[in-house]
Amino acid sequence: MLIDSFLNYLQFEKNYSQKTINSYRIDLIQLERYIKDCSEELTLTNVDADIIRQWIIYLMDKGYTASSVNRKLSSLRSFYMFLLIKKEISTDPIRKVVGPKKKKPLPIFLKETDINKILDETEFKEGFIGVRDRMIIEMFYATGIRLSELIGLNDVDIDFNNSLIKITGKRNKQRLIPFGNELKKSMSEYLGIRNETITALPTSFFVKENGERLYSALVERLVKRQLSKVVTLKKKSPHVLRHTFATAMLNNEANLNAIKELLGHASLAATEVYTHTTFEELKNIYKLAHPRA
Repeated sequence: MLIDSFLNYLQFEKNYSQKTINSYRIDLIQLERYIKDCSEELTLTNVDADIIRQWIIYLMDKGYTASSVNRKLSSLRSFYMFLLIKKEISTDPIRKVVGPKKKKPLPIFLKETDINKILDETEFKEGFIGVRDRMIIEMFYATGIRLSELIGLNDVDIDFNNSLIKITGKRNKQRLIPFGNELKKSMSEYLGIRNETITALPTSFFVKENGERLYSALVERLVKRQLSKVVTLKKKSPHVLRHTFATAMLNNEANLNAIKELLGHASLAATEVYTHTTFEELKNIYKLAHPRA
């Protein structure tokens, strides 16, 4: 009952996505089963920090990564904060619980020369498909939007007069991204070819040949195909292009807060990882360039 009440709160008051709500449900049921195995007298409302710490060890022994365990702990923190507000508990059992430390990998990104090669020198397919695929790569690089945001883009979200794109991001939060003349020209050319090719005028900005909205796997495949022509990175995904956008902005002296707003990050901490990326690049340049490095 408490779990259902909490999930309804996330759905109707916090406007969380169904995917996120399902993850919270799995985490809470998993903990509930674990504490029942420990003792029939234990419940979600009377469990203590020691049991939760034991659960963390149990998860790590089962092969869960530090990232997965910390994500589950995040679900619990939200749940127990909800119970505190509802006065279902008087103390938060997870308050003093510390999750396992995880090593943060630096974002993978393309160098400016590589992204220019992909856009200007590699071959795309003929006709509408080729123009669309190149437009997708350019859109990712020029705006830093997420895969889900690109797929969800509609014609009405593009304001050519004011050179702005309205993006609907996580939890339906909206933000505006400005664009320059080069992207404006590319979008205009793409729309011209798209509207000549598709008989029924679509509302979705990016579409298949039959006018239907694109899906994630299709976009991921075409991005991987084009990136593979130039780079040998292990990861070749739309998110790499998002990282490339952020790194390029930072390297060209963009304000970190401005990059945060453009990316749609909830906190500055998520954006600050790019400062480490550019510092690593700086170290590599120093080692190559300085005679006594």
